[in-house]
Amino acid sequence: MTSKGQFHAVILWIAVGVLLLVQAGQASAVKITAPPLNRLPQERLCTGSFLPVSLPLTDLGNHEYIRMDGNSTGFTGGLYPNGENQPPAAHWLAGRLIAQQIVPLDSNGSPDFRNGKIGMISVGMSNTAMEFSTFRSLVMTDSRLNPHLVLVNGAQAGQTAEYWLSLDSPTWEVVNQRLESAGLSPQQVQVVWLKLTRTGGGNFPQKAQTLQADLTTIVQNLKVKYPQVKMVFLSSRTRSYTYWNGLSPEPAAFESGFAVKWLIEEQISGTPDLNYDPQRGAVRAPYLMWAAYLWADGINPREDGFIWLPEDLVSDCTHPSDAGRLKVARLLLQFFTSDPAATPWFLTSYPLFLPLVTHP
Repeated sequence: MTSKGQFHAVILWIAVGVLLLVQAGQASAVKITAPPLNRLPQERLCTGSFLPVSLPLTDLGNHEYIRMDGNSTGFTGGLYPNGENQPPAAHWLAGRLIAQQIVPLDSNGSPDFRNGKIGMISVGMSNTAMEFSTFRSLVMTDSRLNPHLVLVNGAQAGQTAEYWLSLDSPTWEVVNQRLESAGLSPQQVQVVWLKLTRTGGGNFPQKAQTLQADLTTIVQNLKVKYPQVKMVFLSSRTRSYTYWNGLSPEPAAFESGFAVKWLIEEQISGTPDLNYDPQRGAVRAPYLMWAAYLWADGINPREDGFIWLPEDLVSDCTHPSDAGRLKVARLLLQFFTSDPAATPWFLTSYPLFLPLVTHP
């Protein structure tokens, strides 16, 4: 090979070497910048500003609710009549007695103390579904849980109150499909956690009264769809960090609590459309009472110390973040493991579920 040929060969080898180094560098760069496999996107949290809305219903008592715009409403607080946070004595006693009637049932709805099940479902929209999912996870690790109890998340994304008004609504079919997947029949459903709203803002009390009418129809539908259902525990919305306009803004989110309050007060007053007692006529609805009250005025602590921060919501300032879901789940767990209307069927209570054995 001539010196000129040798020179060209050297140049060629240098070019090949440079190309290989460039390719190696590019491959190395790809490896460095590529995201790890199966990496989950980071949760984007609400950054909404805080504006005071109201004292929670539980703290408002017999004081008048004054709306954010300064207008008087003429309505007072408390979860139950007369500004109280506990049901009247007769309703409270009825709840305890009904709770003791909730026993494991077979697929036909007959008592089966050995292999039967107690079905508890959630009914509601996306917030309800998210919160009940976390609640269920907490419950499944709690050794106190009644082994006959089966929790089924029937709540569905986007399915606010108006989607549950018709007995032919697809929402009910979805619930039944989930029951079947869990090995339950509609005849085994005895308990419901119900949390619903209507989207958007609105005038008060008209918007809350519309929701109250929705809830009346829905609890009646529950009795038709699930004939063995005995108790419906209700919650209203958590706090929003949007105001007047938005998916579920304040003060409408707070005011959804009045819809639940008025619904339960109607049953307590003896309204036939909400009768649960066969001794008083046709049964149109299950027994109703509040579950955990979930609303707090943001950074202002309730009397029990509970607060609701922007980071308890995702970026839309309406749906709960992981932290918010856990807060709600813990409130629900505290309620169902302590309230006398829940503990007889929610917690392990073997003497209650053993059949009576007599001897000759």
